[in-house]
Amino acid sequence: MVTLRVLTADDWPLWREVRLAALTDAPHAFTSTLADWHRGGEERWRARLEMPGAFHVVALLDDRAVGVAGGVPGEGGVRELRSVWVGPEARGHGVGDRLIGAVEGWARRTGGTTLVLSVIPGNDAAIALYRRNGFTDLSRDGETGEQVMVKALRPAAAGP
Repeated sequence: MVTLRVLTADDWPLWREVRLAALTDAPHAFTSTLADWHRGGEERWRARLEMPGAFHVVALLDDRAVGVAGGVPGEGGVRELRSVWVGPEARGHGVGDRLIGAVEGWARRTGGTTLVLSVIPGNDAAIALYRRNGFTDLSRDGETGEQVMVKALRPAAAGP
């Protein structure tokens, strides 16, 4: 059974493990490279998890990290979905949908009205996942050439 775990700065070893696994498995899917992330020590890994207002979640299968996604706050209600990856052993089982759902929930809870992401052209599996989760094409990033996708968010339901 797959469980989701929200990461804190103290989870940097798990974050490092899953980030390196993602960059090793799918180097074509990210703008950063394995070499970029091999530099730096604990401080570098903690820094990503300590970004003010950011959200990071890992999917675990039998205590092994098999997926990851992150959310970063932006201006004026915009939240960004970043670094989505699902390992080969967990693909096709709804793990990507759950990771995106967790980031979307965070975005709503923090007042987000729009969730945006960038995906490298040709990453058809990721584009299909994002479209299945309600994202639509917006534009091409003029600097990176990435496809920008967007999803309008409904406000979070008020609790009791």
